Amino acid sequence: MDAPNTATALWGAVVVSGLYHGANPGMGWPLAVSAALMDRKSRSLWRALGALALGHLLAMAAILFPFGALLFLAEWQREIQIGAATLVITLGVYLLINRRHPRFLARVPPSRLALWSFLAAMAHGAGLMLVPIYLGICETITTDAGHAAAAGLMSGSLGTAVLVAFAHTTAMFTTGAAFAYSVYRWFGLKALSRSWLNLDVVWAISLILVGGIALYSIVA
Repeated sequence: MDAPNTATALWGAVVVSGLYHGANPGMGWPLAVSAALMDRKSRSLWRALGALALGHLLAMAAILFPFGALLFLAEWQREIQIGAATLVITLGVYLLINRRHPRFLARVPPSRLALWSFLAAMAHGAGLMLVPIYLGICETITTDAGHAAAAGLMSGSLGTAVLVAFAHTTAMFTTGAAFAYSVYRWFGLKALSRSWLNLDVVWAISLILVGGIALYSIVA
């Protein structure tokens, strides 16, 4: 597969993972529905969704930016990719074995949705899932002599990290908003309680798959 097709597939993975995160109730959209129903204002729905998106975006940035700031990313990119892919697989296996939700999330007040979203994304490895994809995107970017300097490489990597974080969070917000608005407007929380989408196992397996595909693409 050539570089343009590889880059397109990787950016598609960024968006698809965002759509999946948005659909997953564990990322918080039911909390937005609850806030709107308690306040009886649709404005509360969008305010809560905005806070959830902000927390998710910060979590993505907190994971991706350190990799973008690595001056030796180009020289040690293969080793870093292998380590990141292995870490993602390990987290997926751990979550598959241990399916209990982190207790500390229940202690975060509902009024601090951005903080809750940030901690939930970090605890579930949402940002870590993007690391192998992000490193693959960095690898497809052609560098010329003018970008050979370390500062140029770091600037380009950080810029890519910003784009990845925003693209992923936009997809996450769009899907989460669609689910939240549909439940708030037409179905109500009773329908949600009858058909709760438990995606914990799917989430753990997806981490293993993403890490496995990334690892295979590196060593193959």
